[in-house]
Amino acid sequence: MLVLAEDHGVTGHLAASLRLEEDLVPPEIKQALADRQRAQNVFTLRLTAELFRVLDRFASEGIGALVVKGPVLAMQAYGDPAIRSYGDLDLLVRQRDIRRATELMCAAGFTPSIPMSAIEAGKIPGQYLFSMPDSQLIVELHNDRTLRYFPRRLPLEDFFSRQIRVRLDSHEVPALSAEDELVLICIHGAKHFWERLMWIADVAALVFRQTAIDWECLADSAREVGAERMLHTGLRLASDLLKTQLPDEVHAMVQADGVAARLAQQSCQWLPAAGSAPPGLFERAAFRLRMPGSLIAAPAYLLRLLLSPTEEDWQKGAGESRHRLMDILRRPFRLARKHGRASRS
Repeated sequence: MLVLAEDHGVTGHLAASLRLEEDLVPPEIKQALADRQRAQNVFTLRLTAELFRVLDRFASEGIGALVVKGPVLAMQAYGDPAIRSYGDLDLLVRQRDIRRATELMCAAGFTPSIPMSAIEAGKIPGQYLFSMPDSQLIVELHNDRTLRYFPRRLPLEDFFSRQIRVRLDSHEVPALSAEDELVLICIHGAKHFWERLMWIADVAALVFRQTAIDWECLADSAREVGAERMLHTGLRLASDLLKTQLPDEVHAMVQADGVAARLAQQSCQWLPAAGSAPPGLFERAAFRLRMPGSLIAAPAYLLRLLLSPTEEDWQKGAGESRHRLMDILRRPFRLARKHGRASRS
């Protein structure tokens, strides 16, 4: 049970639930949970402290940033930054600020995974990742160009205009509105085939705790990026597995989406493995084809994912200035090798 909880990212949820039934829990399990929770709390405090420093550095240079997932989602969904497991900090920043943000992160002691030469060459990675040597601190910067799993390009300026402030350890940090955050985490869950229970729990908890969700605004936000079916799938999983109560009209709309129901059912087949038995190449492609909402959008979405190179497709050790066509041609073969191996294993 403890191993599964860790694999699914719900150790904090398990500890909180078992505290209500302490008389039934063996002492050694109590201690193991307490040790795991203590380690998560310490790590969360370190990440949160670093978050404040990063935001201060960016603000001093006029760089706008929005915190997504991580401690802000933990507060919005659970009211506790330590109950949700996360291993890095994710921020949305504008593409025009990436170069200066990279310089600031390097000056703060972080090592970038994307060299400045690649940034200057206009290459777009899956994320701009920064790690602190000799520690587990990781910061990832995202924007409308790196978040490829949005069926349509993320309207970054609209997300910035709808931002809210979330109170976190006596600080107020800029974050997505609850509606935009819910769309984002449903797209993120769909990206990973909903293989871990924590992603479904996040949807359920956010809907439960954020009682003032504007459901019409939520539908508009999902429609704007072509993610209606991804949203429906996330809500369907939260409703079916975790008994999330949805407004009647929303529940009816989710139930009426037959494709979302089939996607949720397929995800439930993968869920018990917690990501240790990932779907194969053709299963992945078929799932992604059904994620967008129309027959026209589906193949275009899959083709874009297939032909949008990331840093894994760049030639290692050189070639930041190499022609983009070679990166595009390289990517399908790399994906076939990677997910073909996963399917066989």
